[in-house]
Amino acid sequence: MKTMHIDVETYSSVDLAKSGVYRYVEAEDFEVMLFAYSVDGGPVYVIDLVNGELIPPEIEQAIFNEDVTKWAFNAQFERICLSKHFKQDLSPVDWRCTMVWSAYLGLPLSLEGAAMVTGADIQKMSEGKDLIRFFSIPCRPTKTNGGRTRNLKEHDPNRWENFKVYNKRDVETEIAIQDKLSKFPMPEAEWDNYYLDQLINDRGIKLDLKLVNQAIKCDDLIRSELISRMKEITKLENPNSVKQMREWLQTKGVETDSLNKAAVTHLIESNEGEIKEVLLLRRQLAKSSVKKYAAMENVVCRDGRARGLIQFYGANRTGRFAGRLIQVQNLPQNHIPDLDEARALLKQGNFEALQILYESVPSVLSQLIRTAFVPIRNNRFIIVDFSAIEARVIAWIAGEKWRNEVFASHGKIYEASAAQMFKVPLDEISKDSPLRQKGKIAELALGYGGSVGALKSMGALSMGLEEHELKPLVDVWRQSNSKIVKFWWDVDRAAKETVRQRKAHMTHGIKFEYQSGILLIGLPSGRWLSYVKPKLGINSFGNESVSYEGIGATKKWERIFSYGPKFVENIVQAISRDLLCFALQRVHDEGYRIVMHVHDEIVIEALNDVTVEYISDLMSESPPWAETLELRADGFDTSFYKKD
Repeated sequence: MKTMHIDVETYSSVDLAKSGVYRYVEAEDFEVMLFAYSVDGGPVYVIDLVNGELIPPEIEQAIFNEDVTKWAFNAQFERICLSKHFKQDLSPVDWRCTMVWSAYLGLPLSLEGAAMVTGADIQKMSEGKDLIRFFSIPCRPTKTNGGRTRNLKEHDPNRWENFKVYNKRDVETEIAIQDKLSKFPMPEAEWDNYYLDQLINDRGIKLDLKLVNQAIKCDDLIRSELISRMKEITKLENPNSVKQMREWLQTKGVETDSLNKAAVTHLIESNEGEIKEVLLLRRQLAKSSVKKYAAMENVVCRDGRARGLIQFYGANRTGRFAGRLIQVQNLPQNHIPDLDEARALLKQGNFEALQILYESVPSVLSQLIRTAFVPIRNNRFIIVDFSAIEARVIAWIAGEKWRNEVFASHGKIYEASAAQMFKVPLDEISKDSPLRQKGKIAELALGYGGSVGALKSMGALSMGLEEHELKPLVDVWRQSNSKIVKFWWDVDRAAKETVRQRKAHMTHGIKFEYQSGILLIGLPSGRWLSYVKPKLGINSFGNESVSYEGIGATKKWERIFSYGPKFVENIVQAISRDLLCFALQRVHDEGYRIVMHVHDEIVIEALNDVTVEYISDLMSESPPWAETLELRADGFDTSFYKKD
């Protein structure tokens, strides 16, 4: 026996979508009901555990045998559920995930979607969701069902038999998908990255539950006070209702089509008196959100740690990681200078002091969300991230010499960009200089083909730039970065010619190939980006460009048009991701406990003898495939998670 394909059907009263699999399996009523398996791609068997059938001893032994590779679609779920079932943790070292493999090739992250796009001969049963709703989650007690809260086999024997067929079909579908993917093997280095990802997710990160609980209590109090004051002024039944609030504003002579953040800000600036007070209260109420804290309560395991927060290959266009459950990738930033004091007051439940000391308690609660992540006793967090990683990568590939020299020396890219653009000495551009501001906004907005619209969306006008300055700013940035601009259009040309001729091309060390209906872009690390069913067509601007199938802005599978600068963005972000993975492996191999990573930042739980400088040096080491890339990582240590 070399391989085994596995799928399980389970029951738990814990909501899997809200709490994740690690908390899900901790429910007292959790159980594995059905266990389907195939050995070496052979027939699929279903073990009905609920009704007394047992997993064969040789199959159980194989599950614990690291020489047997276990496959599943979203293998983390099967592994964690079976760890609970056998009351023994299963190492991820011998598990492989077909969902991850599908993501590597740009396919959907669902079994049904991957089967459809690959044209797998066996399709997932469409009635599966109904069967899961019936057997795998609690049911609502009614007079008709005798007040029960769970459906069992005896409540619908025919449906139970269909459930077993569904369990078997999932394994058959997964095998069929894997057969389709076999032409495009995922590099072993990526499986190593997946293994480390699973270790980090299994380890989890500790939560300060006292802080979490007090934040939720404080939010309830503040929301009640805000709504009460709004009711007092407006006499509305629900002043948080957009419809009711718009009608009230109309009675005051104020017309508005929207009450979104921008509209409310504009209305506050243009009104006075009770109208302004109500709108200020509404804005505070909008900030008064404890969804992240509530998510922490849902996710936290019995040992006080949150697990499963990071999705490997969550962004299948670039391979970057994505946040799950608490969504650590989009936590609010913290700017209040006395974070320790605010945190201490909240933990003490001293809400009155918070109201006295801070203009907006909801804003304080928002800024304290990060601080709910804490190290274990006698440890501290070391938080290190890459400096200007994407700017360094694009300069390195494009061969923009002056930028590489900046990164090899002082690293002040905003100042250097302004100096290059406006032909002034670097030492004349201070941190508060208007030229630095122009350099900064240009750097943030223009690296991937952005123009005036990109500058505006990055807030150029609110930063003090005038409308008439924007187009000249775009022109001068492109003139100063001619090699990056050339890189955009060399990539554009290589992608189009590869699809047109179905022959390999290369530019700037980046490979372009067409294989079996997939445009492949080869990265310096040896990894490939995949674009499914590419073809040439005319985009909305009337230009010829490459389009491909993928998950678009609508979150649905659709045809997406791309072009040189967008492909460059994918390439740069993908290389940045590979650099993060290399750093994660380096830090892990040195024996340090990685508990989380967010974007280009690594969070380590460490004893006092570990220095920030040492971890920063580990991260600053370039991999063999990017020896000439100038990397820099900086960090700090802290007793709770925060932005420095």
